[in-house]
Amino acid sequence: MSDEQSIKVEEVDAVDKPPRARVDDAPRETFERKRDYLEGFLSQKPATVAEGEPGGALYEAVIDALREIYDPEIPVNIYDLGLIYGVEVAAEGHVAVTMTLTTPHCPVAESMPGEVEMRVGAVPGVGSAEVELVWDPPWDPQKMSDEAKLELGML
Repeated sequence: MSDEQSIKVEEVDAVDKPPRARVDDAPRETFERKRDYLEGFLSQKPATVAEGEPGGALYEAVIDALREIYDPEIPVNIYDLGLIYGVEVAAEGHVAVTMTLTTPHCPVAESMPGEVEMRVGAVPGVGSAEVELVWDPPWDPQKMSDEAKLELGML
């Protein structure tokens, strides 16, 4: 007995093409078009943002004022430097700013909070300003914005 298998070869001149599927052959079912979810979304008006919330006019004016205050040792504004930890705008335009300094031994440790309070208090619409200087969490260069890092050649 032989374990060999033989392969049979057949030569042909041409092969018939298989039939193509056609749309006419597809089953006809009618579907009701579902409501387009974007239709309602795109017709909505933008939500109004309260003045004291991020994106609100008063909040953004306070942030702009903070961006005008520069650290005397580093040529970057205190907001992009990451020294501002929080800005809260309450009723009647009361603004509370939580900030830190690069080190507790910073030469402007006594004057910087007063300058921030004065500048924020001068923003139209601000009734009163209060600045709280905190040391926890301590400031580190990772708190800087990408713009500040680029300005200082850290990116």
